Amino acid sequence: MNLQETYSALGLSDFEYDRILELLGRPPNYLELSLFSVMWSEHCGYKNSRPLLRRFPNFGPGVLQGPGENAGVVEVGEGWALAFKVESHNHPSAIEPYEGAATGVGGIIRDILAMGARPVALLDSLRFGPMNEERNRYLFREVVRGIGGYGNAVGVPTVGGEVDFAPAYSGNPLVNAMCVGLIRTEDLVRSRATGVGNLVVLLGSKTGRDGIHGATFASDELTEESESRRSNVQVGDPFAEKMLIECCLELLEEDLLVSLQDLGAAGITSSASEMAAKGGVGIEVDAEKVPLRESGMEPYEIVISESQERMLAIVEPDKAERVLEMAERYGLVGAMIGRVAGHGDLRVKSGGETAGSVPAEHLADAPVYEREVVRPPYLDEVQRLELTEIPDPGNYNEVLLRMLAHPNLCSRRSIFEQYDHEVGADTVVFPGADAAVMRVKGTKLGYAMTTDGRGRHCFLDPRGGGAATVAEAYRNLSCVGARPLAITNCLNFGSPEKPEGYYQLAESIEGMAQACESLETPVVSGNVSLYNETEAGAVYPTPVVGMVGVLEDVSRHATPALKREGDMVVVIWSGPEMTLAGSEYLEIVHGKVAGRPPEPDLLAGKKTSDLVRRLVAQGLVDTAHDVSGGGEIVALAEMALAGGLGFEYDEDVLERMIAGPGRGRADVAFFGEGAGDFIVAVSWERWYELQDALAEAPGYDQIGTVGGDRFKIGSHLDVSLQDLREAYERDLFGEPGGAEVAH
Repeated sequence: MNLQETYSALGLSDFEYDRILELLGRPPNYLELSLFSVMWSEHCGYKNSRPLLRRFPNFGPGVLQGPGENAGVVEVGEGWALAFKVESHNHPSAIEPYEGAATGVGGIIRDILAMGARPVALLDSLRFGPMNEERNRYLFREVVRGIGGYGNAVGVPTVGGEVDFAPAYSGNPLVNAMCVGLIRTEDLVRSRATGVGNLVVLLGSKTGRDGIHGATFASDELTEESESRRSNVQVGDPFAEKMLIECCLELLEEDLLVSLQDLGAAGITSSASEMAAKGGVGIEVDAEKVPLRESGMEPYEIVISESQERMLAIVEPDKAERVLEMAERYGLVGAMIGRVAGHGDLRVKSGGETAGSVPAEHLADAPVYEREVVRPPYLDEVQRLELTEIPDPGNYNEVLLRMLAHPNLCSRRSIFEQYDHEVGADTVVFPGADAAVMRVKGTKLGYAMTTDGRGRHCFLDPRGGGAATVAEAYRNLSCVGARPLAITNCLNFGSPEKPEGYYQLAESIEGMAQACESLETPVVSGNVSLYNETEAGAVYPTPVVGMVGVLEDVSRHATPALKREGDMVVVIWSGPEMTLAGSEYLEIVHGKVAGRPPEPDLLAGKKTSDLVRRLVAQGLVDTAHDVSGGGEIVALAEMALAGGLGFEYDEDVLERMIAGPGRGRADVAFFGEGAGDFIVAVSWERWYELQDALAEAPGYDQIGTVGGDRFKIGSHLDVSLQDLREAYERDLFGEPGGAEVAH
C-alpha cells in the first residue's frame, strides 16, 4: 500500500495529509497518522459542523457549563445541578446492534460521570426501518435488548425515550442515548489537565482491540463492506461500569483527582489530547504500562482502542498509590500510564523510545470545512399537497384503530417494560407520559426530561422541523409541570459533503437556534452524527433534542391519564391551524409523506406552554397532554387509555371544530397536526377557576366529559375502550410486521 492509499484508508484526504505535513514540518509515522485519523474524523473533530454549531445560543440563567466539556450542567436549586448530554451510536448499532446500543449507553453514562455527577437517568431516541422487513425487526429487537441489558445491570433507570419507524432508516438505524446526572454545584469537575509532573492514571477495564479506528468508522457511510468492520464495535461490561462509577465518585469525594475524562471515541488518544489541549500542557503515555486484554498489541492500537469502561484521571504523585488502592478495592484495573509534561505534545512511548509525538492542540483542532449549500429539488415536489386529492376515509372507527395500532403511535409498553425505570426509587412519573419526572431526595424539588425528534417534518421542511423539534420538547416538559431549562442535541444527518445534505443540516440548525432563542433554552451540550446513509440514500434529517426542566414542588405534576368520572376536558389553543401536511394520518392511512407543515409560532407556543405549566404547578390541573403525532383524537384516545376511562366529545363543539378555519373536513380536525395545542382535564368544581386562569390563553374550548367505557366523537366515531386497547397495546416484538399488521 503506497502513502496515498495508507492515509486514504485511514479516512484522511489529500488536503488533510498536506496540512499534517505543514503542522509537523515532517512526514508522520503510522502511529502519528493514526492519531490524526481518529481526532480529525467527523465523529471527534466536528470538521463539517463546527461553523454551523456556533449558531446555537449557549448561555443563560443557571448554566454552569456549556459546550466544550463532557456534558452540559444547569442549576436546579438548593445547591443541586443536572449534568446531561445525548450522543449517537448509530453505525455500531447497524453492524452489531446489541453491543452497539449497550456501549452507547455505557459511553454516555461515563460522560456524565466525568463531570463528577452521579448518573441517575437514561433516555433513548431510536429510529428504524419498517417492521415488515426482517432485518429491521432484528435491529430493533437487539438494540432494545442492548439498552435494557446494559442500563438494567449498571443500575441507572431508563425513564423515557421515543421510537419511530420509516423507510429512510432501513439499514441505518439511529440509536441516540441520553443520560442525566445529579451533582452538588460545588462538586463540578472539569477535564483540563494541569500540573507538570502530575501522573496520568488509567482506571477501569483492560484494553483490547475492540473499537480500533471506531471514530473513523463512525464517520463513514454504511455500505455492504461495513459488515466486515465488526471489530470497530466495542464490547461492554455493565458490571465493570457500575464499579467504575462508584470508584470515581469516591475518589472525587476524597479529593484524590485533579481532573477526570471518559475514554470513548479514539480512546486514550482523544482523552489525553483533549485534556492536554485544554490545560495548555503535554501528556506522555507509555504504551507498555497500559494493562492489556490481548497480547501483541502495537502502540498505535493501544492508544486508539475504544475498549469500554475506562476513565483517564490526572493525579498528584503523592495521591497516586491511594487511587490505585481504591481501584483494586472496587475490582478495577488501575495503572499509572504516563505524566503531565510541559512540552505541549501528546507523546506515545514504547520500549523506552518515543513511538510518536504530536502537539495536542493540533489533534484537538481538526480542519474546518464550510460546504456548499444547495436547496434539494425534492422539496418542490414533496411540499405540494392538495386536500382535494385526499379522499374521505369513511369509517373513522377503523381509521382510529388502524392509527393506534401503527408502530409510530402504538403503546411503547413492550419496550419500556424491558427497562428498569424504578431503580433508585426516585422516579415519580414513569415512561409513557409526555416527559419523565424524578425527585431530588431530601427536597421538594423535581426535575423532568424528554427526548424528541421529528425526522419526517425536517425532511419536508428542515428549518421548520428543527424549530418544531425544540418546541415539542418544551411542550412535553410543560405538560408534566416542569419549567424548561436547557437542551442537549444529537444531529443525525447524511453526508455533509453533498450540498443538499449540508442544506438540511444548516437549515435544521437555524430553525433549532431560533427556537432556542425564543424559548430561552440554551444548548449546553450535544453530538453530531453525520454520514448516516446507505447505498439506498440518506436517513431523514433527524435532529434529536433532549431537554431538562425543574419542578419547584415535585408533588405538583401532571400525567396524560384521565383520572375522574365527570371531569371536563378542555383544548387550549396555541398557534397555527391544524393541517394534514406531514401528518401521521397522511402517511398511515393514505401512504403519503407530503405537504409543508406550518412553522411553529414560537412566542405564542411559549406563552401557552408556560400557562399550562402554571396550571399544573398551582394544583389546578393534574391531567395534561399535548397534541402532536396523530392529532387531537389520537391524543384524546391516549389519555382515555392511560386512565382507563371513556370520553364523549360534545356534538356542538365538534361540528364547530370541523367547520373551523383551515379545516372544513373531519379528518383535518381529527388528525391534523402542527397547532401545538394542549388538552387538560378539570373537575366540575374547579371549572370557574380554570376559566379565570385561561383568560390569557389565545383561546380554548370545553370539548367534552370523562366517563363510561366508550370513546365517542359525536356521530363520527364510537369505539369501546376495549377495542382501543387491543389496537394500541400491540406487542412490537410479538409477530412478523409487529403492529403494522392491519387491524
